[in-house]
Amino acid sequence: MPFTAPRWAPSAPLQPLSFDWLAPAGVELAVLRLDLLDAQISGNKWFKLRPHVEAAAAAGADGLISLGGAHSNHLHALAAAGRRFGFASVGLLRGEPQDTPTVRDLQAFGMQLHWLGYGGYRRRNEPGFWQPWQERYPRLQVVGEGGGGLLAARSCAAIVEMARQQLASLGWNDYQGWWLAAGTGTTAAGLVLGEQGGRTVHVAMAVPPGHGVERNLPAMLAEAGAEDGGYRLLDASLGGFGRLDAQLARFIRECETCSGLPLEPLYTGKALMALRNQVEAGYFAAGTRLLLLHTGGLQGRRAMAQRLEEMAA
Repeated sequence: MPFTAPRWAPSAPLQPLSFDWLAPAGVELAVLRLDLLDAQISGNKWFKLRPHVEAAAAAGADGLISLGGAHSNHLHALAAAGRRFGFASVGLLRGEPQDTPTVRDLQAFGMQLHWLGYGGYRRRNEPGFWQPWQERYPRLQVVGEGGGGLLAARSCAAIVEMARQQLASLGWNDYQGWWLAAGTGTTAAGLVLGEQGGRTVHVAMAVPPGHGVERNLPAMLAEAGAEDGGYRLLDASLGGFGRLDAQLARFIRECETCSGLPLEPLYTGKALMALRNQVEAGYFAAGTRLLLLHTGGLQGRRAMAQRLEEMAA
């Protein structure tokens, strides 16, 4: 059944952060808490999904079909949005059937799940991959893995204005740059487009070099007609996406204890540790003010909470 695009414009708070490694360098930091955007549709995922949801509604589709893993923040947000706003959702999942907190949520939200195996999932970028699924679900609109692309990046550009509107609450009249984690580069591209070269977007890659961010980000900017600049890429992956170690686990525990800011270890946790390393190395001049983007994803932490505790001990 066709649905109406939601007129939903949630906001997230901008909050100051204080860590013992900031003051000696004279660096100030605030965090835009996209993890508090909504209890279920949180983080940067709604910004990336919104244009796809609107396009599906405008086309008279019944809903959306996409793909991801057993802990996917993207599928979690899509399923939650489908339940709340009344559209159908289908998820194609990597690997064999698993019982994870995320998968249980997807089922509770009413998403129809199909497990592709690992070989089947690897074929997701091959020509013709979507044909049988479009034949099976002709009234659903396809959303690529993670909801990436220029459409989503342009939607993410609104994050910049969301933060700017709250600067006065911090007593700030300006800032010098953004700091965020990246898996595909879509949200980072949105910030670059939103800043229009005015401030540097520091992109802490959660995936190793060569896994797409370096290619995707400039490609989206070129497609938008923007210059390939205004950003800086750093490797924060620790050698692999999803790779954890004791240092990261302890860093997350210390930061949470100090600030009360909840972190997950795949994206924002790694990004914040990379920022600390850059600050302590003297990269930023005294007086620099930075905005950290918390991209959410805390729902995915549930499956690794015990492992994190053991590694931090």
